[in-house]
Amino acid sequence: MMRLPDKWLLGLIQNRVVDDKKTNIDTAGKMIAEAAARGAEVVALPEMFNCPYNSRLFPGFAERYPDGETIGMLSEMAAAKNIYIFGGSIPEREEKQIFNTCFVFGPDGSLLARHRKCHLYDVDLKDGLTFKESDVLERGNRITVVNTPFGKIGVGICYDIRFPEMARAMALQGAVLMVLPAAFNLISGPAHWELTLRMRAVDNQFYVAGVSPARNEQASYVVYGHSMLVDPWGKIVQSLEEKEGIIVAEVDLERLRRVRDEFPLLKHRRVDLYELREL
Repeated sequence: MMRLPDKWLLGLIQNRVVDDKKTNIDTAGKMIAEAAARGAEVVALPEMFNCPYNSRLFPGFAERYPDGETIGMLSEMAAAKNIYIFGGSIPEREEKQIFNTCFVFGPDGSLLARHRKCHLYDVDLKDGLTFKESDVLERGNRITVVNTPFGKIGVGICYDIRFPEMARAMALQGAVLMVLPAAFNLISGPAHWELTLRMRAVDNQFYVAGVSPARNEQASYVVYGHSMLVDPWGKIVQSLEEKEGIIVAEVDLERLRRVRDEFPLLKHRRVDLYELREL
């Protein structure tokens, strides 16, 4: 069995999304290259990094695998920079259906996995925000954990983080990191973004990377930003504010092992009283 490296570098891209798809793709590509130049061996992008977060726009920005221009850029950059890319999410079209999908590519440019958002964001907040993804999008039906030389990495998308069973299923499959492309807004972001990321990290004693687009005040849906990496003790390793930026931060698997050894939550589960069963 191959030994995992004790420490490695993760890059998080917080790009500002505009109405022009080509601009978004070009910006993301340049930021991936910069993260790789700073030593990132795994790079993750935000939810809907090529498309404004507006359900009316998803069909027009949607791409089919493997021919989409965003998909092609992710594959090419993974190969060119010899890195793993967790491609945030984009609208993906399959036949007549559209999904909110994260494509994951390996350092040879091959597709390793795709995660389709499982929990759709259908909310009607009294503060004035109404959003119903299910009007346009279909649900994914799979928990995604990707094998890499740096450890197993789980993938969720935005609203998926609010369902603790999903993160726990990843931990039970051996994940050392959960990557969460997301687009929390100015209502949910200040209230729950940091809280939820840190709680999932503490619950499961793994790293959690929340990756948001940068804030665009002119957008119809204004995101919170504040991408961050949280360690297994719930400590924020590094974070951004609302503006465009890149995080390159260390994932320390020795720290993860130490937290789990000293505070063995996963071993103390009462599986005689409850269990998590996957269909």
